[in-house]
Amino acid sequence: MKKKILIIDDDLDICFLLSRFLTRNGYDVDMAHTGGKGIAKFKEDKFDIVICDYRLGDKEGKDVLLEIKAIAPEVIFLIITGYSDIKTAVEVIKSGAYDYITKPLIPEEVLNVLSTALKQNEAGEGGQGMVSNAPKGTKKAAGSSTDFLVGEAETTKELYRQIEIVAPTDYSIILYGESGTGKEVIAKTIHDMSNRKDKPFVAVDCGTLSKELSGSELFGHMKGAFTGALSDKEGHFELANGGTLFLDEVANLSYEIQASLLRVIQERKFKRVGGTKEMPLDIRILVASNENLQEAYRKGKFREDLYHRFNEFSINLPALRNRKTDIPLFAEFFLNKTKNELGKNIEGFDKEVMDMFVNYSWPGNLREFRNVVRRSVLLTNSGRISAKTLPWDITGGGAFSDKPAVETSTAYTAETTAPEMPPGEKKELSLKDATTRSEYEAIMNVLKEVNFNKTKAAEKLKIDRKTLYNKIRSFEESMK
Repeated sequence: MKKKILIIDDDLDICFLLSRFLTRNGYDVDMAHTGGKGIAKFKEDKFDIVICDYRLGDKEGKDVLLEIKAIAPEVIFLIITGYSDIKTAVEVIKSGAYDYITKPLIPEEVLNVLSTALKQNEAGEGGQGMVSNAPKGTKKAAGSSTDFLVGEAETTKELYRQIEIVAPTDYSIILYGESGTGKEVIAKTIHDMSNRKDKPFVAVDCGTLSKELSGSELFGHMKGAFTGALSDKEGHFELANGGTLFLDEVANLSYEIQASLLRVIQERKFKRVGGTKEMPLDIRILVASNENLQEAYRKGKFREDLYHRFNEFSINLPALRNRKTDIPLFAEFFLNKTKNELGKNIEGFDKEVMDMFVNYSWPGNLREFRNVVRRSVLLTNSGRISAKTLPWDITGGGAFSDKPAVETSTAYTAETTAPEMPPGEKKELSLKDATTRSEYEAIMNVLKEVNFNKTKAAEKLKIDRKTLYNKIRSFEESMK
């Protein structure tokens, strides 16, 4: 049976070109040109996959995602975005998107993402950083089907040491880490190294659970329990019974559900919504959050008693920028996996490319790294991957890279002096010229203050990265 895809984009050209390409490749495709129409079409005729632009005329892609996920949590949702919106894409993935596709769209890349998503969905897999055909530096967890990249960084070695200690126990664990650091991969590794490895591992993204239906999703429901409950349904707790339940972004659960969760954990039994029969529960719970739950309960956003139930052990996952010695290992792994998928004979990376990888800040962590390598492999036919296949965020466009890997006459670091605005002809400045000069100097001062990290600079200036890039480009043009 053909997989059904819904494309939601207000760019008619993208819609029609992508639709024709995917139809030729065996998919059943429909289109909508606004977020509202896309949601309406999804309600009328369920789809396996939704490809949605982040910036629509009537809604943001994140809003469309949340509404569609409330209808069908299992749907594969892909977001279309630009490289200057990587941080936005990461936020959408935290809300439940499977992955993001960057503009300009390369049809073969879209096809590859779809194929990978469907394979992982059918196999019940997910996440990034899980290793098979592993490169040097990987290690198979004892008694595990999961290969884990130990790497060479001290932070990574310490991470694995903690996993080895706590995995064989039944301790509840809080996993802290930025989006894209591989929290679900770590949770699966812990499960595979435990005595529960032959029992189910169930992962739940709490950010996609609506307040109204979260009780049903977690604990199940009986037929007729509420409008739309047409049959009995098992919840995530019931599906994971005997094994491990992983609650990702647990801080997103409502206070009411947190109270129900506490009772279930304390009493080790639960009831389906609308049911009267109590079911015994034998389960290990792992949770993940990218915000400090201790601070969250102090602010009244999270129950303190539930926090202490979860916090029998905590593990901090290092960001990729803090484990730079592991970057070549991940690059090798992602390269080997992608070139095997695409059937390409690629030898490796140019030294210039690897230098850029090591010096880039990777705001999207492993997920962003994987996508960059996959894109480069797609654009390279043979030989070695060169810098021309990398996105602008990494090559930096010269003067304003976060930490330039290659020195040029226009490359600046925190230690160098920013250039003066071009004096031009001797004439009085107009108000517009004076405003532009002041704005330029303010941006350069902030960039130097944050060591030319554009993400941090945009945050301090209270503008988004795309606006910052546009202003930088404008200034660069005026300097020519």
